[in-house]
Amino acid sequence: MLFDIDFDVGVDRVAPVNLNPQASRAVEQYIYHEARLLDERRWPEWLDLWTEDGMYWVPHSFDQTSPYEHISLCWENKLLRELRIRRLENSRNWSQQPVTQSCRVVSNVMIDGTDPDGYLVVRSAFHSMEWRGKEPVHRVGSLIHKLQAQEDGGWKLRMKQVNLVDRDAVHGAIQVYI
Repeated sequence: MLFDIDFDVGVDRVAPVNLNPQASRAVEQYIYHEARLLDERRWPEWLDLWTEDGMYWVPHSFDQTSPYEHISLCWENKLLRELRIRRLENSRNWSQQPVTQSCRVVSNVMIDGTDPDGYLVVRSAFHSMEWRGKEPVHRVGSLIHKLQAQEDGGWKLRMKQVNLVDRDAVHGAIQVYI
């Protein structure tokens, strides 16, 4: 999937969707729940939020419209997400001594509509702070979630795009998921 250029990362061609207030609230709660799982390092539950072919993307430049033609800060499929989490949880991982703590605020959750493949496109803003015993690391930006409807009425993450406001800056290693 990493090099499957047919994976559509586009989020601009959306059709309006009318969700009732309960459905809209459920989408918001899903986005907040995902953020909470990351802050609480509940990795198995976070991994369960994804579709089998779901992709996590952090573009490197402001005009980047594709992860295939330019380098990205992150472009990860299921295997890479699982590998990163195993590394984070490995007791011999010196970069996690002490363990990174994080807390994030997600706001401005807005449902854009559905893309041509029927995935729900949801945008939001975030501010997170990480702490590993030295200096705080603040990250600010916008999130785009592409959600796949499930038969049980729930959602799965088809794609998560993280647009850092300082994405073109020189970043240290991104230790935990944003």
